[in-house]
Amino acid sequence: MRYDERFLEEIKSRLRLSDVIGRTVKLRRQGREYVGLSPFNKEKSPSFCVNDDKGFFHDFSSGKHGDLISFLQETERLSFTEAVERLAAEAGVPLPEASPEAAARGRRRQSLADWLETAASWFEAELRRPAGREARAYLQQRGLPPEDWGRFRLGFAPGGRTALKDYLIAKGATAPDLIAAGVLIEPEDGAAPYDRFRDRIIFPIADGRGRVISFGGRAMDPRARAKYLNGPDTDLFDKSQVLYGLAEARRLLLAGGEGAALVVVEGYMDVIACQRAEIAAVAAMGTSLTEPQMDALWRLHPEPTLCFDADRAGLAAASRALDRALPRLSAGRSFRIAAVAGGKDPDEILREQGAAALKAQLAQTTPFVEALFTRERDREPLDTPERRAGLKQRLRAAAKSIADPDLATAYREDLFARFDALTAPPARRAPPYSSRAPGAGRGYRQGPPPPAPAGSEARVAANRLARGLDPIAAALALHAMEDPAVLDDHLEDIQARGLGDPALDEFAKEIIRLRLEDGRLDTEGLNSHLASRGFAALLMDVRRAAPFAGAPFMEKNVNLIAARSQWSNGFVALSRAAALDDAVALAKQGLAAGEDSGAFMALKRERDSLRRAIAARNIWTTDVID
Repeated sequence: MRYDERFLEEIKSRLRLSDVIGRTVKLRRQGREYVGLSPFNKEKSPSFCVNDDKGFFHDFSSGKHGDLISFLQETERLSFTEAVERLAAEAGVPLPEASPEAAARGRRRQSLADWLETAASWFEAELRRPAGREARAYLQQRGLPPEDWGRFRLGFAPGGRTALKDYLIAKGATAPDLIAAGVLIEPEDGAAPYDRFRDRIIFPIADGRGRVISFGGRAMDPRARAKYLNGPDTDLFDKSQVLYGLAEARRLLLAGGEGAALVVVEGYMDVIACQRAEIAAVAAMGTSLTEPQMDALWRLHPEPTLCFDADRAGLAAASRALDRALPRLSAGRSFRIAAVAGGKDPDEILREQGAAALKAQLAQTTPFVEALFTRERDREPLDTPERRAGLKQRLRAAAKSIADPDLATAYREDLFARFDALTAPPARRAPPYSSRAPGAGRGYRQGPPPPAPAGSEARVAANRLARGLDPIAAALALHAMEDPAVLDDHLEDIQARGLGDPALDEFAKEIIRLRLEDGRLDTEGLNSHLASRGFAALLMDVRRAAPFAGAPFMEKNVNLIAARSQWSNGFVALSRAAALDDAVALAKQGLAAGEDSGAFMALKRERDSLRRAIAARNIWTTDVID
């Protein structure tokens, strides 16, 4: 429903922003504003502020900004309409009167909703009556105990042709109403309407507030034409818009707090299995995830996890989801991909291995970009130049389809980096301990780079392949991920100069930011986060280059103190060499202006000596600076 600005301003004028936000965020007065810890990110110092006079909040840690309504949307995962209705009730502001036509439609929808609720209660009761004996046995066989039937409002539709119809008409319903609600079928030959669901276990389908809007049914007869049957589209139910289990998933997300996952699975039983394990999960109403359903997911979570079955239908559904999501991706709107082990589904994992195993498997996710690359890579063998060129064309087209220009560029770079790593000839790899002349480029491959092919993207790829990463810088980066505490004595220098290779500058800044924000982050967590931030291809380069550094801390059985000392020596050597490069360049300018050549020559000798030590890998156990 659309609300005019006067109505919205009336709500805001009756509710003080700091009072509403103060229920969930501990605020303290600071001048004319209130400040507190961010409700969106973990932090130790307050960066969240509320200004009652201006009627807005701003969170510096996440960049989120908004008013009373958007705060409820963000923190309680409500739609705009739901947030407005909640605040209007609290403020005592009546909702605006609808037009006569809209009011009539509202009464009609409410009448249908009431009959669906009555039908849901009847189905629930039938499950526990004698007619539901086989259905009860089936549910218990599937590991679903009676105490959970009520939580998910499971029911049973008896096999009679008009059992539900007779019950509801006796309650005052009409056949046209029940046809409109989707619970009766009207034959084309004009015969009497009959029950849509017969001899089926019933799964009520609810909207985001938990109100029943349709039903799904699982056939008890193995010979039934459709194993699962959903209700038709109605005034209340549009299968392209609705997600099964949404209301309970929202509750679990709120209870789980920051970091809780939202998982998209394929069927009713998988949703129920996940939610029994306290995992927020939903399912689409068909074989494909639609754009409106994606938008609904992103309103709840920036990166929902897609977990489809490993059979042909599941793989096809996952592929369609990738294609539909790709143009709509943006910062804060993506997906991750998960697959449970052994070709099983979440319901089987819960029954056979328990909730902990299910949570662990669903936590093992793949970034969207990696899943996209893997799909394109595996479409055909890459055993000819034509097929490799075909892969690159598909990757370019995939990145180009993203509407967000910044993200499209980032995807193209990431996908091409993965392509380069996949197709680079082994002969291009340099032998260990390759030497370089003082002041030479930072690449570790010997000989001149190959000529760059035509085209800007091809030139970038060729330059990347020819240059590689500095092995010493790569070794420093790799060890910093395994022992992040080694960074602590050098944070300012790393922030200023990086790790010794410009290609690692953004990587270094990100790892420092993580170290400052969460000193407990382990190697696995660092890897996962860096990969999700677009560093996956760079991490592969780091792991390839690092063994050529001759770094003793990369060997087995090196004690922690020695490893940190060796790492520090290497970092200081690279940092000092870079500083001397700058100093020599500056002194050379002064020399051209007629200044004394003595200072220039002294700096050059020191720089050249240090560069020789670096080239010879004599920087790990001796402090070459002194």
